Amino acid sequence: MVALSLKSMVKSMFGFSALSALSTNKAAVSVLVIASALLVSQVQAATNSSHHRTKKAHATKSSAHKSKAHVSKTAHAKLSKKSKHKVLAAKASKQHTAQLAEDTRPSAGDIAGLKHIDALALASNVAFVVDQDSSKVLFEKNAEVSLPIASITKLMTSLVVVEAKQDLNEMIEITNEDLDKEKGTGSRLAIGAKLSRADLLHIALMSSENRAASALGRSYPGGLPAFVAAMNAKAKQLGMNDTSYVDSSGLSSKNVASARDLVKLINAAYQYPLIREYSTDSKYAVNPKGKQLLEYGTTNKLVASSDWNIGLQKTGYIAEAGRCLVMQAIIEGRAVVMVFLDSKGKYSRLADAGRIKKWITAMHPEG
Repeated sequence: MVALSLKSMVKSMFGFSALSALSTNKAAVSVLVIASALLVSQVQAATNSSHHRTKKAHATKSSAHKSKAHVSKTAHAKLSKKSKHKVLAAKASKQHTAQLAEDTRPSAGDIAGLKHIDALALASNVAFVVDQDSSKVLFEKNAEVSLPIASITKLMTSLVVVEAKQDLNEMIEITNEDLDKEKGTGSRLAIGAKLSRADLLHIALMSSENRAASALGRSYPGGLPAFVAAMNAKAKQLGMNDTSYVDSSGLSSKNVASARDLVKLINAAYQYPLIREYSTDSKYAVNPKGKQLLEYGTTNKLVASSDWNIGLQKTGYIAEAGRCLVMQAIIEGRAVVMVFLDSKGKYSRLADAGRIKKWITAMHPEG
């Protein structure tokens, strides 16, 4: 191609006759060399320009592709995040609706017709307040009625574990046997998680962790049946004549007791510093073997309040029991044990405790 262009150039510059005389005309040869060099330079420049345009086009295309991919990835991330929020919102809404439905179901106390107004306008169908040292009754409302006690059960669970002197460092694995087959509730403790008996006891008392309570009962010598038998034997020993247990978690509405009986349980559990400590912690983290760190919080926000001096506590809730709370607290220098069963509303049991505290503070009843 270069040769043909060279011929054309020479032809245009010197004519056909000059071309024929190239072999004998040195001047013409020199001119031909210069023309050749000029042509090669032009061809190279044209080639470089074409290569530059092609490279630029590829770069622009690649940049556009990357930009499009980034936009697509960002849009997908935003969509995924939005979808995740929608799923979480829907789940929370479903749980809230289910909770409202449970809260409106009549409790065992409602069915028994226990509703009535008391002097302090408590929201609990049952209330019993006693001076811990003298056993003097300070306030009483339906204290003799045996009702479902939900997770207040876990106080007896802890008492049996501690008094059996089982190894608190022993690792216990959560199994399918610990799943809630009574209410179908979930748990943050996955099947296969391994915790020490001490950790299980801690979160069972502080956070009312049901699978932890189940594992404590299941790992007792003789299994859960033997553990439940030990719970009922202890209740009988303490003179809790209106009390009966069928599980270690309190999920069954067949776990029942009267407020009078529960004061006896509180006094017995209070003798053990470990139960006092675990029940009144506000936060605790566990590290199940092979699982991620889990942080737990108390189910009773009063333990973290500077207005309260609480020595032992436990909350409980299932629809049949209503909202329940038992506590030992120092009020005006006085050790007081209080029991609230079948309270209406999520925070009403705590409000009832506040009403009792205010009443005792104002009255200063003599021991």
